[in-house]
Amino acid sequence: MKKFILFIICVLSFFIFVNSAAMAENIRFVQISDSHLTVGSEYSKKVLKSAVDDINKQDDISFVVFTGDNINNPKEENLRTFVSIASKLHVPYYVALGNHDVYKSNGLSKIRYYEILRERNILYPQRKPNYKFKKNGFVFLIVDGAKEVIPGAVGYYREDTLAWLEKELTKYAKNDVIIFQHFPIEYPEGVETRLRTHKTYKVEEYQTLLSKHHNVLAVISGHFHVNSENMKDGVYHISSPSLIGLPNSYKIIDIVTTKEFSPIIYTQLREFEVKD
Repeated sequence: MKKFILFIICVLSFFIFVNSAAMAENIRFVQISDSHLTVGSEYSKKVLKSAVDDINKQDDISFVVFTGDNINNPKEENLRTFVSIASKLHVPYYVALGNHDVYKSNGLSKIRYYEILRERNILYPQRKPNYKFKKNGFVFLIVDGAKEVIPGAVGYYREDTLAWLEKELTKYAKNDVIIFQHFPIEYPEGVETRLRTHKTYKVEEYQTLLSKHHNVLAVISGHFHVNSENMKDGVYHISSPSLIGLPNSYKIIDIVTTKEFSPIIYTQLREFEVKD
């Protein structure tokens, strides 16, 4: 009898494993980039509130990711206002850091930033700027390139960040991975004049790391305030404009899965009306 029960458990465990390893499901999510909210700007607050209201009207949104420069300067009052508005989303949201978000000497370190995020949401997962979450069979990685000691517009993916990324990509080698970050590693078209001040430091190290892995579907970023999408070595590099820039917009991203085919990514830049 014991052997029979053990056999049944093994069979059930096998089917559970098979199901968990099954093809990922379709998923739809939103990227918001460079909202640059500040308490002193009523317009920036109206823009973010209007975006949140518009997203809440969309169908089948799984989550929202803010890809950096969420606030215009690193002050707690700006971040608290940002959180108070973002928390009105009807779906979970996740946050990457940009060059405008943190400055340790000003009292808003990376650790403090995420502490404030969690104050309004006890279920908020992240405690560090590099983290992951999983949904519908996909693995999503938030990769941090912001500097908190000597801030600046140049992105910097530290050695420990790249080591963490290498570890996660290796661990999830059999999963499809989507990366969110503020600073692109493939520069959008038309930003050549800004590369002197806004490029990513030693970007080749990140690119080399990425070339060793074949499970990354997309790298989704902001920073340059432009809408640009290109494919390189099988990775879809997506860059989105600033939320606060005209026309005000955010990006809806669909990943569609089909049996025996690689997932396909569709994007839609959605414009919305800023309301009083």
